[in-house]
Amino acid sequence: MGYPDTFEGFCVDSPQSWNKFHKAELIPKPFDDSDIDVQIECCGVCGSDVHTVTGGWGDFEGPLCVGHEVVGRAVRVGKNVKLVKNGDGVDVGAQVWSCLKCELCKNKNENYCPYLILTTLSTPMVERLTAVGPITSARTTGITTYSPLVRAGIGSGKTVAVLGIGGLGHLGLQWASALGAETYALTHSPGKAADAKKLGAKEVIVTSEKNWAEPWAFRFDFILNCADTTDSLDIKTYLSTLKVGGQFHMVGIPNKPLPEMAAMIFTTNAAKLTGSHLGNRQEMEAMLKLAADKGIAPMVETLDISEAGCKEAVERVEENKVRYHFTLTGFEKASGRK
Repeated sequence: MGYPDTFEGFCVDSPQSWNKFHKAELIPKPFDDSDIDVQIECCGVCGSDVHTVTGGWGDFEGPLCVGHEVVGRAVRVGKNVKLVKNGDGVDVGAQVWSCLKCELCKNKNENYCPYLILTTLSTPMVERLTAVGPITSARTTGITTYSPLVRAGIGSGKTVAVLGIGGLGHLGLQWASALGAETYALTHSPGKAADAKKLGAKEVIVTSEKNWAEPWAFRFDFILNCADTTDSLDIKTYLSTLKVGGQFHMVGIPNKPLPEMAAMIFTTNAAKLTGSHLGNRQEMEAMLKLAADKGIAPMVETLDISEAGCKEAVERVEENKVRYHFTLTGFEKASGRK
């Protein structure tokens, strides 16, 4: 299969037409010896895609083709690639490139490389995988929640609350529980309680109830915030449920700035406000082994990729009407491949 001169993808033109998808031709980067050409089989849709197409994370001029939870097959492999061979199944996450030369990359923090390149999607795609490696199924959503837990030393004897039971949170619950922590769900939606318990929550705490935090003062070592509405949260109340030195850790990223906070809200229990971005290759490999050992998987709804399918996916994610993860399928049909 030859490397294409153009890509084809379902694109939007601006934040004003964020849910109006159309096919467009895109020009790929020149293929080099450290790249892999991937033929896509399916792709997840997450809140990051919606934040991007709506302009919540910044304005843009299209055509823009989002998508960064890709499963496919390597159809061309550069000679410098060490971990993938032609024909291998591969997974592509939110990051497709890091320099591999800076101090961060050399110290297993390639996900924080200052020169990193984030992913956009088209029917074929090219990725530098020298430092990433082949893995499968919802890597981005998984690693976003797995990495901060393991870097915080979460395991047996720790108490974790996962805030926001959606695409990120429903995996965060599973990771925290599988790592051995006593795990709780924080949600404003009582209707998610049954699912949360199946996913590993010992108890579900409904944050829309009055004075919900009072029984939980100084209880949690770590709150994994997977909600993207942090700008509207009463963060002081959430911090009050942390043990001394506990973390309120953000992986859900809102469109708007965080609310104004007085410095004093951190002094009652020496609380920490932290955040993270993706994870490194070693964490991805450990995450997938844990998933295989413990039977962890995302809860997925599928849609055919098309103008209508893309529109439905981003609209329902934006309205929080998916349980709990969308995957676009039918790439072969959409691209005319046989």
